[in-house]
Amino acid sequence: MTEEGVSSQAKLIRAERARAACRYRPAHIRLLLVAEAPPSADDRYFYFENVTEQDSLFREVAKAILGETPTRHNKPEFLSRLMRKGVFMVDLKLDPVDGSELESYVPCLIARCRELQPEKIILIKATVFDAAYGPLRDASFPVVDKRLPFPGSGRQQEFQVGMRGALSAVELG
Repeated sequence: MTEEGVSSQAKLIRAERARAACRYRPAHIRLLLVAEAPPSADDRYFYFENVTEQDSLFREVAKAILGETPTRHNKPEFLSRLMRKGVFMVDLKLDPVDGSELESYVPCLIARCRELQPEKIILIKATVFDAAYGPLRDASFPVVDKRLPFPGSGRQQEFQVGMRGALSAVELG
């Protein structure tokens, strides 16, 4: 979708998500995680500090990388810990899933990756891997060749196992 096709409400929500993410963006990105898209609910997002329900992506990422599962009350602390480790999350698509082809968002992702200059990239969700792995690899980005499920709908354990394998290619210190 072109910027002209984005509603003013969608632009406001995008800006709110961008501000939230910016607070936790590391100066040097050791690991860039790429998920599919932000949730359709405007009050839920990986970097929003007060998500009261359905925050499985954040919780499972924190568990995989930090070895502990955050509570609803200590999310800012865990976001800070991820930032100190050099971990940053972006979405392939800037707006919630709407049925559009993910491949059309890959050129924008590549441009963002050039700006962010991550040491490693892990793609989260099979659809993201299928759309972005080849183009990122072909553009010489250090993308990990591991197809992970989204950590929801009962696939949390599968995500943890896959994420451990993917993280073996990353040095987070």
